[in-house]
Amino acid sequence: MAQPEKFDDNQEFPQAEQYLPSEDFDAPTLKQSPQKRLPKREPIKHLLIGSPKAVTSTIHFLQVIGYANVGDWSQLIPTENPDEVMSILIRQILTP
Repeated sequence: MAQPEKFDDNQEFPQAEQYLPSEDFDAPTLKQSPQKRLPKREPIKHLLIGSPKAVTSTIHFLQVIGYANVGDWSQLIPTENPDEVMSILIRQILTP
C-alpha cells in the first residue's frame, strides 16, 4: 500500500502555472458561431375529446408511458355533445 505524500513546512508546493494551459492552447470559447441559432420554444396543444372514460384512460396511459403527468392536463370540460368531454395539455417544444 502506498504511503500518502507528506509535506514539510519548508517544502514548496508545485506552482499553479504548471497546471494552466499555455497561450497556444485551443480552449473552447463562449461565443456562439453566427450560423448556429439557439432553438426557440413554441407551445403545442394536445386536445382529447371523447367520453369521460376514454379521455381519462388516455390521460392515464400517457402518464404510464412517460409522456405527460395526469396533473398536466386540464380538468374535464363538457362539450356541446351529450356524454362528451375534452381535456387539453399545452407543452413547450423546441423548434429550430
